[in-house]
Amino acid sequence: MELYIDNRQDDVPITEELEQLVAHAIETAVAYEGIEGDVAVSVSFVGDDEIRELNRDYRGVDRTTDVLSFPLEQEFDLPMVNLGDVVINTRRVLEQAAELGHSNAREVTYLTVHSVLHLLGYDHMNEDDKSVMRREEKAIMEQLL
Repeated sequence: MELYIDNRQDDVPITEELEQLVAHAIETAVAYEGIEGDVAVSVSFVGDDEIRELNRDYRGVDRTTDVLSFPLEQEFDLPMVNLGDVVINTRRVLEQAAELGHSNAREVTYLTVHSVLHLLGYDHMNEDDKSVMRREEKAIMEQLL
């Protein structure tokens, strides 16, 4: 797997351990979904202001969010599949981890899995799709925890 990390924030230190956690979450999600071969994913860590701008510019939603996914339309049977870009808001990582009573690492893991599922075509725009996506997230997270 090729993982590209871009750190554009100051809220959370992006350590080698955190990068390995993100890589493991991506590998686990991709394997669970049956994607074979090498994959490439770009993961950017950003703050509230930047993710709000991205959300506004690309989704037409002028508010902050925890994670954004930018999938690349591509065939999954190539030797190297570039899945796309994951953008994680580290401010929301800190807030949501505190709200939910778990570690920042667990929150980054969940947001990574959630975003990778979006890169693979899952969505949660209606209740049926949301139910399917949540089931996939839960199964993958159980493998990771």
